[in-house]
Amino acid sequence: MARLLKRLDQRIAELERRRRFHMTAERKREAREKFLIGGIVVRAGLSKADRAFLFGGLLELARIVPGSLEHQRLRDLGEEAFRAAFLDAGQERTEWH
Repeated sequence: MARLLKRLDQRIAELERRRRFHMTAERKREAREKFLIGGIVVRAGLSKADRAFLFGGLLELARIVPGSLEHQRLRDLGEEAFRAAFLDAGQERTEWH
C-alpha cells in the first residue's frame, strides 16, 4: 500500500510539473502575441490614442467579413505599410503574417 501511495504521489508531482511547464509556455506565447500587437499599434501611430477609441475601432474591424472586399482592401493597405517600413529600414521581406 505504501508503494502504491508513493507511486501515486510521484505521478501527481510529475503531472504538476508538466502542467506548470505548459502554463509557462502558454503565458510566454500570449505575452509575445500581445507584444507584437502592441508594436502594430505603435507603428500605426496610435500609441497615445484613447484605449476606448482603439477598442471601438478593433470591434468595428472584427465585424468585417474575412475575404470581403473591405477586408482585402484593409489587408492590402497593411501589407503595403509593412513593406514600406521594412524597405525604408533597408531590409527586404516578403512575408508579413
